Amino acid sequence: MIANSLPFYMFMKLSKFFPVVVLLVSLARLSAATPVEKKPFGKLADGRPVTLYTLTGPRGLVVEIMDYGASIVSLRTPDRTGKIADVALGFSKVTDYTAKPAFLGAVVGRVANRIADARFTLDGKKYVLAANNSPGGVPCALHGGNVGFDKVLWSAEPCEIAGLQAVRLHYLSKDGEEGYPGNLKVQVVYSMTPDNGLRIDYEATTDATTPVNLSNHAYFNLRGEGNGTILDHELTFQASRYTPVNQGLIPTGEISPVAGTPFDFTTPHRIGERINATHEQLSFGGGYDHNFALDRKGLGLELAATVYEPMSGRVLEVRTTEPGLQFYSGNFLDGGLVGKSGKPYVYRSAIVLETQHYPDSINQPKFPSIVLRPGETYQSSTVFRFSTR
Repeated sequence: MIANSLPFYMFMKLSKFFPVVVLLVSLARLSAATPVEKKPFGKLADGRPVTLYTLTGPRGLVVEIMDYGASIVSLRTPDRTGKIADVALGFSKVTDYTAKPAFLGAVVGRVANRIADARFTLDGKKYVLAANNSPGGVPCALHGGNVGFDKVLWSAEPCEIAGLQAVRLHYLSKDGEEGYPGNLKVQVVYSMTPDNGLRIDYEATTDATTPVNLSNHAYFNLRGEGNGTILDHELTFQASRYTPVNQGLIPTGEISPVAGTPFDFTTPHRIGERINATHEQLSFGGGYDHNFALDRKGLGLELAATVYEPMSGRVLEVRTTEPGLQFYSGNFLDGGLVGKSGKPYVYRSAIVLETQHYPDSINQPKFPSIVLRPGETYQSSTVFRFSTR
């Protein structure tokens, strides 16, 4: 910049006669983001190194992203008193992620959520996937298969979006990978926002018709990871309908009103307020593990959910371009995972809010389509914004 390349006395003379020079230099300094921090995060079993990228926002939010699984490893944000806590579940080294895979903070795909009976028909051709999940004894394909996007090493590069820190990740899912057709080129960009948010932009193209439904599987506890349950978190969803499931947690095809049920979060409710209610839908997953059909008004980013934790005062707002929001209340956490702080992740100690198309959409003609064809571009965006009350 001019101020760095000219002697100081000459710069001051120029600025006396050309005030615009001072203005341009000041704007340039304000817009220049501090370089993204990179550091090693261990190695995979085959020796490939894994890298951790630290993004720092202008209002205190600090997020760590690793290239294995394109995963959110930590997310640090202040409470109402200014005290910082990491509110995202995760591990301190990559070998913990590979030893005990649980989708912590990862990008999941090629198709997030469940596909009934691990199979689908597309343009008259039948495809069989890995049946890697069987809730209630009913087999299905979950989150992309045995080696989904959460278990691969992405290529990554730090970048800058609107003067703020970001990291761009790429992955080529080859034709036939996990049973899916077509070579799928995927890009995910994590970027900081001016209002204390983390934005995730997904993009994909294919050379053959294929289903695509990408999401991030971050586990949140707004009191801090490993710090008790999430039963006192208050939820508000912009969703007057949800998709009921069968005992295998596969949608039945119905889109039902939430009114008069434990799924009505159109006004704020504590998670623990009705989670143990006698209701068939809650019994299937041992709590909430359901997709909510969002009350959307258009195609852009819209508010989907608000989470408030009264002890810390932290608030999480979720905005998305997606039609659905999968709410999972940590029903399968059992203390077997020990996180970054050395604390076990116990039963119902985190929530997951997956912005996505509805589960099993590829087999449900009434649901929004997840089919991507050559020449089309899949695009999706979600923002996790943090504040306090």
